[in-house]
Amino acid sequence: MKILFTEAVIIDMVDGAKAIQNGNLAVVDGVITYVGSALTEEEQDQYDEIVSCKGKAILPGFVNTHGHSAMTLLRGYADDLPLQQWLENEIWPIEAKMNAEHVSAGAHLAALEMIQGGTTTFLDMYYNMDAVANVVEQTGLRARLTRSCFSFGDDALRKSYLEEATSFAEKWNGSANGRISTMMAPHSPYTCDPDFIRQSIEKAVELNIPIHTHMSETKTEVELSVREYGARPVEHLDKLGFFDIPSLVAHAVHLTEEEIALLAKKNVKIAHNPGSNLKLGSGIAPITQMIAHGMRPSLATDGAASNNNLDMLEEIQLAALIHKGQHQDPLAVPAKTALAMGTIYGAEALFLDKEIGSLEVGKQADFITLDLTQAHMQPRTDVISHIVYSATRTDIQDVYVQGRVLMKNREMRTIDAEKIIFEANQAFENLRG
Repeated sequence: MKILFTEAVIIDMVDGAKAIQNGNLAVVDGVITYVGSALTEEEQDQYDEIVSCKGKAILPGFVNTHGHSAMTLLRGYADDLPLQQWLENEIWPIEAKMNAEHVSAGAHLAALEMIQGGTTTFLDMYYNMDAVANVVEQTGLRARLTRSCFSFGDDALRKSYLEEATSFAEKWNGSANGRISTMMAPHSPYTCDPDFIRQSIEKAVELNIPIHTHMSETKTEVELSVREYGARPVEHLDKLGFFDIPSLVAHAVHLTEEEIALLAKKNVKIAHNPGSNLKLGSGIAPITQMIAHGMRPSLATDGAASNNNLDMLEEIQLAALIHKGQHQDPLAVPAKTALAMGTIYGAEALFLDKEIGSLEVGKQADFITLDLTQAHMQPRTDVISHIVYSATRTDIQDVYVQGRVLMKNREMRTIDAEKIIFEANQAFENLRG
């Protein structure tokens, strides 16, 4: 199928965000084959379908590099608490009751929310991950999936966690027409002992897949690491060899300058979660320092229980604003950088930048359109500034993954929104009851 999208403002994210006025984007069998100025009528005749995008911007789909999709069921369940109290007293006890049906209902709700907000690719670390993979397969989204592991319990339980994570990674990597890829994911240095983390690293090397974890999210976590291991989390993980393979860490809020330099040297990827970190009172990650060291931090929502939404456009806006305020510097994170963090930097963080993250010939046709005609998007000055500082998630009009339409003019095409919302509420009542 050859489709040509015409009359759009195209934001390609190649070598920095730039806008192509009255641009055309061509897609053949799910792959981008042309990005540029308008084609002639004769050239347009070769396409099976021509889609006018007048009054719209076309940009890469947003890439959410850290989250727990099934936690949409826990949205608003236990708010306004510090991280450790929130986890240990509220979240972990109710999560212990969640089965595959609960995870499926939560992941479906997350998929609906993400598509409506323009997210085309997401990372998910949780359990009952076969249920999440099935949701990705059904809805048409793209995802990096991983079974999160803890080293709590006896040797048999620890072994079962690792075996389950390994089996899942082998089974699903490359599935759903290549839209699903996998990782290994020991939950964090404070929930996994050194031997378990080493074993996870060994499995990642064996399977030739990246590794992911939470790291340095709170001061308490850093202090605990010093007490337990005589080293802060960065040094601790470095000694274990975590950063010697393709690795992505979530949060990275409490870092020293030396730690940032080490992470940059090791090419460690960062998932910056501004909304979640603010809500939990964890702090603000040193993003400007990371950028100064040549790093390209990505953006993530975390789970909906700690955010409380999966709105990547909101995270892009937060990233552009909070660092300006923190450093009293309006140049701290420019609009173009913030947009890159939510698109191409995200693709790099998931080690998928050869496939997605920018609108380039040969890449997968994962893109979204955004309405430029509303009052809050006027006058027509700087479209990239408007997307970052003015746009809202309801401005997202169309969502495509591999050239397949998932949402058209805000109407869902691959899932039943009403059914998903009904079943999610039923699942939560079942869980709470």
